[in-house]
Amino acid sequence: MEEDGEFRCWDELIPDALGLIFNNLSLQEILTVIPRVCKSWQRAVSGPYCWQDIDIEQWSQQCRPETLDRMLQMLITRSSGSLRKLCVTGLPNGQSFSFIADNAKSLRTLRLPRSEINDSVVEQVAGRLSSVTFLDVSYCRNIGAPALEAIGKHCKLLMGLRRTMHPLEVVGKLSQDDEALAIATTMPKLKQLEVAYLLISTEGVVKILENCPALELLDVRGCWNVKLDENIVKKFSRLKVVGPLVVDYFGMKGWDDCSNYSGSSGYLAWDFVAGDVGIDYDDEISDVDWEDDQSIEDVEMRFYDGFDLENAAFDWPLSP
Repeated sequence: MEEDGEFRCWDELIPDALGLIFNNLSLQEILTVIPRVCKSWQRAVSGPYCWQDIDIEQWSQQCRPETLDRMLQMLITRSSGSLRKLCVTGLPNGQSFSFIADNAKSLRTLRLPRSEINDSVVEQVAGRLSSVTFLDVSYCRNIGAPALEAIGKHCKLLMGLRRTMHPLEVVGKLSQDDEALAIATTMPKLKQLEVAYLLISTEGVVKILENCPALELLDVRGCWNVKLDENIVKKFSRLKVVGPLVVDYFGMKGWDDCSNYSGSSGYLAWDFVAGDVGIDYDDEISDVDWEDDQSIEDVEMRFYDGFDLENAAFDWPLSP
């Protein structure tokens, strides 16, 4: 608290510095605690300084669709075009996806598992995602080859794609080799590809390997129709393969959690305070370095000076 006998004036730090500090806190603390400390901290969390990286993936697993929509609109608007990373589960509609794309000029990492988006929406929106380098569309049941083709054609910088599925989500489908072909023909710069449990064949995977020479990680766990032998894999010296028949050869150490997805999360019991709305390895990818008990209806809204009531209609349970 003291240095050379003088108190440090934390409320006088510039917003950029405050943003770096606040990014070490939880979403709950940033939205409900920090604005109550002082006006300069309130202004910092109401601006873009804390919202270049937005990760609400865990929280969004159990929130209502309309609440998720409003949260996304508020946080993305606060980022003021500086959004670089967005992680959210279960987008409820294409409108949310379109809103993200409208504010994606700086976006590089986009994770949208379990989202209700379809081929048509992706084809319309993909052109506005040209800066994205890592994309996660795992468990998105309503998209297929057309969506992946549109992504590949427009996202020329894409180096990481996660398209993991759950075995039950592909029941009734005969083949998804069209998705493999779309990846092979439109995503030549891929370095990381996860297609666990996708119904693809050996021919589909070979096509990907032939057309994606920079590929370093290929996850085909659960792709039971894929039969890759050592002779095929040895042609690609930098490639690590996780999946049938080559696991023993390469070993699984270091890659065990490549596609792990956890659906466990409890409700975050905190009252929401809204302000003025004006990779590990897979999360951060660049051209050189690439790294993903109270009822919710019982609500009391609390607002503070300078806050926009019109954009603050969030229904959060009270703090414990």
